[in-house]
Amino acid sequence: MKAAPFDYLHARNVDEAVDALAADEGAKVIAGGQSLVPLMAMRLARPTLLVDVNDLGLETISVAGDELRVGACARHRSLERDPTVERAAPLLADAAPLIGYPAIRVRGTIGGSLAHADPVAELPAVLVALGGAVVARGPRGERAVGAADLFTGFLMTSLEPDEVLVEARIPAASARAGAAFCEWAPRSGDFAVAGVGVQVERDVDGTCVSARAAACGIGSVPLECSEVIADVVGEIGVGNALLRDVAHRFGDHDLHGLLAARALYRAMGRASWDEAA
Repeated sequence: MKAAPFDYLHARNVDEAVDALAADEGAKVIAGGQSLVPLMAMRLARPTLLVDVNDLGLETISVAGDELRVGACARHRSLERDPTVERAAPLLADAAPLIGYPAIRVRGTIGGSLAHADPVAELPAVLVALGGAVVARGPRGERAVGAADLFTGFLMTSLEPDEVLVEARIPAASARAGAAFCEWAPRSGDFAVAGVGVQVERDVDGTCVSARAAACGIGSVPLECSEVIADVVGEIGVGNALLRDVAHRFGDHDLHGLLAARALYRAMGRASWDEAA
């Protein structure tokens, strides 16, 4: 099939994009197009206007204070390779290579993934695990929306139709953080059936002082599940008994339990406690 007819606007700035969205209730934002274009091709989405936000300077990645700030048009490939992301949000860096295939990661954007809100996607789960937020700009100004309030249902968010997602913000990790995103998919690059992301931080003596986790593919929105790995806090290592307990806490979701145990084991192994860190 082919997409239904639509108009196209190459926005020159964010305000122009917002005005276009406000003026046409059928308008949609497009950047990488890796989620929207397939839906249009199947006529599951029929926007009357595509507002292109690719050239608005929304690709920057930086740390400001205690936050990692990622522009909405930052490509998945940048998340995978940028040393700033690896240092400040190792879970985000570990999840990025799992997104689709290289051709998808070159075009796909963090803003597009978060706004699409696929419950089996990696990046929404990462945002939830790390307690991050997005910044949206609309006719009423700019506002921050926490991850816990952003995802409201299957392919649904609390963003207004006339708002442009401009940035993702994630609390910056310490130098003693370690992370792992583990998922199962039928083939490498396919949509995952289940996934769990874990990020931990150690103290100078190796003691785990923080552990956060979220799962995808377990409901209509990403599931914050830090409580299932909470027993690792105060520990220096992870033994078999602790890992078994983590796996069992997912109850009927056996696959998620196994992935959580694996992700926790890997994250703890990657977390440094060098006093110089």
